[in-house]
Amino acid sequence: MKQSKLNAPHPHTRPGAGLLMKPLRSKKASIAGASLRMVGSLRSIIVGRSRVRFTLICLLTSLASSLALAGVKIEHWVAPSGAKVYFIETRVLPILDVQIDFAAGAAFVPAGKSGLAGLTQGLLETGAADLDEEHIAGRLVDIGARLGGGADSDRASVGVRTLSSKPEKEAALDLLRTVLSAPTFPQSVLERERGRTIAAIREAETRPDAVAGKRFAAAIYPGHPYGTSPTVESVGAVTRDDLVAFHRQHYGARGAVVSIIGDVSRAEAEAIAQRLTEALPAGGGNLVPPEVTKPLRGTIKIAHPAAQSHVHIGLPAIRRSDPDYFPLLVGNYTLGGGGFVSRLMKEVREKRGYAYSVYSYFAPRKMEGPFEIGLQTKREQVADALKVVDEVLTDYMAKGPTPKELAAAKKNMVDGLALRMDSNAKLLGYLSTIGFYGLPLTYLDDFPAKVKAVTVEQVKAAFARHVKVENLVTVIVAAD
Repeated sequence: MKQSKLNAPHPHTRPGAGLLMKPLRSKKASIAGASLRMVGSLRSIIVGRSRVRFTLICLLTSLASSLALAGVKIEHWVAPSGAKVYFIETRVLPILDVQIDFAAGAAFVPAGKSGLAGLTQGLLETGAADLDEEHIAGRLVDIGARLGGGADSDRASVGVRTLSSKPEKEAALDLLRTVLSAPTFPQSVLERERGRTIAAIREAETRPDAVAGKRFAAAIYPGHPYGTSPTVESVGAVTRDDLVAFHRQHYGARGAVVSIIGDVSRAEAEAIAQRLTEALPAGGGNLVPPEVTKPLRGTIKIAHPAAQSHVHIGLPAIRRSDPDYFPLLVGNYTLGGGGFVSRLMKEVREKRGYAYSVYSYFAPRKMEGPFEIGLQTKREQVADALKVVDEVLTDYMAKGPTPKELAAAKKNMVDGLALRMDSNAKLLGYLSTIGFYGLPLTYLDDFPAKVKAVTVEQVKAAFARHVKVENLVTVIVAAD
């Protein structure tokens, strides 16, 4: 599974070129739960009132560009339940967005049960209390609300978007509370989704890009859950008891991070946070993934009949809390995160035509997240392409960006910030990541100054500390 890039809200064309996070959505969650988001039999009977409500939410969301204002005020407190709460009040739209994050990602799954995190999150809304998945979907249709979420390496999330009018808001929050605190994990649904997940895994094993992603993760995280991907055997071993136990251990109130943005007051937000978390299990706090051990440098070649070789180069590099975050972020834009203005793109694609696309990114996590360079090229020229990549990386680490390159990277990141926070949904992505990773409440206000303050020497020093040649691993799928 390709992990969510937790340094996203700066979406360039290349993966992970961003700043904080994309709305949390992982392939594990999609496989295990996407089909459960919509039930076809209910969609066919949407009444006119429900359609109008849902359409209203979509139309109002499209008008939210006025939210891209400086000085976003983030309020923070701890609810009586023990949950950490982060809140932005905005009255521009009659919409409420709530997301609750837990330390319930793949890094916390027991050995031999890979896939459990995604299945647990994905099956939350397929049955809760006395409601089955059709009743849950029907209620969402009636009030024009949407449940969503996902799971990645570090966390799992569950959230709702609803109109802020009292009847719709109350119904949506009641449903979210029920789904979070009283999931039933129906055996029949588990069997169905387990089968779909296994089918998807088998299909992915035929694709060189999927094979490369899994083998690369395993190679740079030997013996660590960050490097473990779901298999047919591990998913097949997941039982309903596993889901119940994982939910009890990881979806606890003290470990919950509640992010609220929208048309409610501070007092209303306090009541919402407590209402959603007071019935959760008491635990869930202080959960941290295991320490990461750096791999030794090496090259892994994997046979595959594909015409193109898929190449991944990288290592575990940076935690989200690391002070080198901004120098690496700014520096990576010039190296491989800036699309056609990046050095890798110019040298590998434009000058030599070795690849249609080549990129680099940092994806910070609770523990050291990956630095990766990726490309696809013809099998017969993979050695030449790798030689160029090595030369570009070596030169960049020695010299850093030029003053002109550094200025361009800073300008792009600072000037584009408003567009990356011009809706409730985008701000919710920032807010939840600020909360989950314990970033400063002034992160958004500080961002332009932090970017502008980065120097060439800081970029070089940060790359030297986090991209060590002796730990770089290269994985080539479809190698001769």
